[in-house]
Amino acid sequence: MAAFSAADVKTLRDRLGAGMLDSKNALVEAGGDIDKAIEILRVKGLKGVEKRSGRATTAGLVTASSEGGAATLIELASETDFVAKNDRFVALAAEVLAAVAAASATDVESGNAATLNGKTVQAYIDDEAALLGEKVELRQVQRVEGDDFAIYLHKTRKDLPPQVGVVLGYTGSDAETARSVAQHVAVYDPKYATREDVPADVVEREREIVTETAKNEGKPEAQLANIVNGRLNGFFKEVVLADQPYARDSKVATGKVLKDAGLTVSGFARIKVGA
Repeated sequence: MAAFSAADVKTLRDRLGAGMLDSKNALVEAGGDIDKAIEILRVKGLKGVEKRSGRATTAGLVTASSEGGAATLIELASETDFVAKNDRFVALAAEVLAAVAAASATDVESGNAATLNGKTVQAYIDDEAALLGEKVELRQVQRVEGDDFAIYLHKTRKDLPPQVGVVLGYTGSDAETARSVAQHVAVYDPKYATREDVPADVVEREREIVTETAKNEGKPEAQLANIVNGRLNGFFKEVVLADQPYARDSKVATGKVLKDAGLTVSGFARIKVGA
């Protein structure tokens, strides 16, 4: 039996995020040499990458950065929380973010094609997944342009890395309010910054729905226009940032908060792990 301790198994697990049995077997095969055990796990892991391709990645983390008039927000996904909170996985996310941002990637396809340590991001992630022993994928990429940025990363559990991320591009000098609005976006998940940003076909479809609903409810024809407009306003309050009641004071619209703070939103993005 190879000479190694329980502490060696724990060291290997902590470094790679590999399972206990896999770590123990690798140490046995490596004669207790941790570095050799890592290589054994890498080789075995690479063989399993294709087998893991169909697995669901419901865990992971979000991370973001900004530089040179743009901010990048990504989701790096894993199969389990155990890997998501592993130091190696967290470090991988930081490397992937830097590569994706440097390539000015705007989606997963261009993000995976970016260069990282002489490989594509996709290939680099696959190599690391081999050691982590799970399917790992770059699942979402968002890029926002602006003069300044508020970045908010929210932990839903203390023992996990951030699970909800927001980048808010803005013009103005009130960084504190900008961060507060980014927190609002994390909670209320608006889809558009202003009413003008909502596509005309989306508005028209919603108008048709609320009109038909009001008619089916037997509302008087004379009141129909006012009822439809009222319900459309309700729709805007759900999906438009400027129309939403502000998270810190529901009596005030977020648009008024922005205006009073001298802020103009140039764009925003929100990612939630697994969503």
